[in-house]
Amino acid sequence: MTKQQQRNLLHDHVDMRMVVTELSDETGERNAIVQLDPDHPGFRDEGYRARRNAIARIAANYEPGLPIPDAPYTADEHQLWQTIRNALEPAHQRYACAEYLECVQKLELPRDRIPQLGEVSEKVQALSGFRLEPVAGLVQPRVFLESLADGVFLCTQYIRHHSTPLYTPEPDVVHEITGHAVTLASGRLAELNRLVGAAVRRTRSVDDLERLSRVYWFTIEFGVVREEGEIKAYGTGLLSSAGELEEMREADLRPLNLEAASSQEYDPTRFQPILFCADSFDAMYQKLREFLIQWE
Repeated sequence: MTKQQQRNLLHDHVDMRMVVTELSDETGERNAIVQLDPDHPGFRDEGYRARRNAIARIAANYEPGLPIPDAPYTADEHQLWQTIRNALEPAHQRYACAEYLECVQKLELPRDRIPQLGEVSEKVQALSGFRLEPVAGLVQPRVFLESLADGVFLCTQYIRHHSTPLYTPEPDVVHEITGHAVTLASGRLAELNRLVGAAVRRTRSVDDLERLSRVYWFTIEFGVVREEGEIKAYGTGLLSSAGELEEMREADLRPLNLEAASSQEYDPTRFQPILFCADSFDAMYQKLREFLIQWE
């Protein structure tokens, strides 16, 4: 890896949930304690690993429908949240779509602390009917995606390591809340997420699940639209990364063609070089909604 690639990586974030699309008849495990890779920024920080395990146990003991216990964040982790928010907010004002910015105002997320999952879930559910539920870490893509059909988003609660404030190798609470939770407060984006989950439930082959996961990647995760002549993001992978938002201007923008997106390969370890752009948010909504309803 070159020095430039290393610099890019530290300003990057992608959602590793979409990388593997195994098809299984089993329900899958959603509460396993995550074993950190030796290359993970927090691998050698025993205190960080202990807090992650404590937060993972919240998910392991959680029963759906009950109030979500608060995660034991530290003062340093709340400060980390502030640092990331300070980087994201100006990027959102420049590059986020209007639908997202309206939802940000509705949720009124705190700036001085990490919002607890339970409080965010209550706000989102009041707006769109979606609720958030804690998981220990990465879950099987089918488990994650099918939960969307029931109006449930499976969330991690831990925050990335302080040594890399603008990078995380897997979805953390920043990505979950500033990306997914905010967009799920939108009625139209919540509907599209439900339709994704329903389409996954109808999918029987590995190849078709792979195609559908790529559509999810290039829309819900990394989708962009045109607004008043400017490129704006509605994808959660873009909206939870200041680096991705800046870099998207350099991407190869292609017209939103969902069949083409379903066969387009992607690399989750780098800034996305190809993005599919709709002429407007309304056009994206109509095209993706129709595609998902007709998915067989």
